[in-house]
Amino acid sequence: MTTFSADEITDAYAAMHARVQEHARTGDWDDFALNFTEDAEYVEHAFGTFHGRDAIRTWSVATMTSFPGSVMTGFPLAWQVVDVPTSRLICEVRNLMPDPGDGSVHEASNLTIMTYAGDGLFSREEDIYNPLRFMRMSLRWAEVAEAHGRLGDEGRAYVAQFGGGLG
Repeated sequence: MTTFSADEITDAYAAMHARVQEHARTGDWDDFALNFTEDAEYVEHAFGTFHGRDAIRTWSVATMTSFPGSVMTGFPLAWQVVDVPTSRLICEVRNLMPDPGDGSVHEASNLTIMTYAGDGLFSREEDIYNPLRFMRMSLRWAEVAEAHGRLGDEGRAYVAQFGGGLG
């Protein structure tokens, strides 16, 4: 197993994270999968495990271009650590929703484990979080957004499917 320096792993993730912020800004997630090796594995606890760039691309585009992913404004890091012997970077990623109209802050975080493969690419990502907590946060955000005229039809459909309607 090749060992990479902490600086190389950190720099590769920082570059990837900058690209993710740009995907969030533009809403174009098609190139997200290019952060990974061709045979990468992506473990997402609510949606399953995806093998290879094509599967990662299909999942990420579908997830991040539909509610609630489509309205998230950014993914700042709360902290990160690097484990050089395993070529892993572990971090807490904050998933931010926009102001729903009353100035309140709505976010949910996840722990992410990235395995670095060299050449700026990752061979594995695992996102660890509580899907029910994330859904409750999204529903709370949607309720406030609806009250302020900022919830679209896709958000209303999400609420109807997972929350039973807006009060």
